[in-house]
Amino acid sequence: MTLYANAWVIGAAAVLGAVLLALGLWMVFRKRPTAEELERARRLFLAHSGRLVDGMLLDVCEVEAEDGRTLTMLLYSYRIGGVDYESSQDITDMRGVVDALQVRAGFPCSARYQPGNPHNSIVVAEEWSGLRAGLPVFPAYEDPDPIDMIHLDSLRPGRG
Repeated sequence: MTLYANAWVIGAAAVLGAVLLALGLWMVFRKRPTAEELERARRLFLAHSGRLVDGMLLDVCEVEAEDGRTLTMLLYSYRIGGVDYESSQDITDMRGVVDALQVRAGFPCSARYQPGNPHNSIVVAEEWSGLRAGLPVFPAYEDPDPIDMIHLDSLRPGRG
């Protein structure tokens, strides 16, 4: 009986070793997501589950990256619970979603943020945009016929 018990222990150890070796090889050779894929997943997460808050566009600027590329950055600010946040978003790869030339500094916008981490926020995603086309245009106020105020002159002191 001890021969069979030792065979089971040796077999279990061999299977456990093979599983650990396969897991180790998978960890080493698996395909890791790129920085662009991680950023796209973050934008998708915030577009679907982030809370909305009003914000203000501060600037659109171009920044030179370490690898020599020129990045288009969207700078914005927003307030949550009395705390002001300023943030930026790289919109270089989102040329099909937003035109950087149409974005105007000083215009209001909407930002989506993660409730537990308000620093994690976006203004533009593939499926959602917090940018506004322009300021609201209100209908012109038409002044009705002027009111006759001649009778009020007699009520003023010193006149009369």
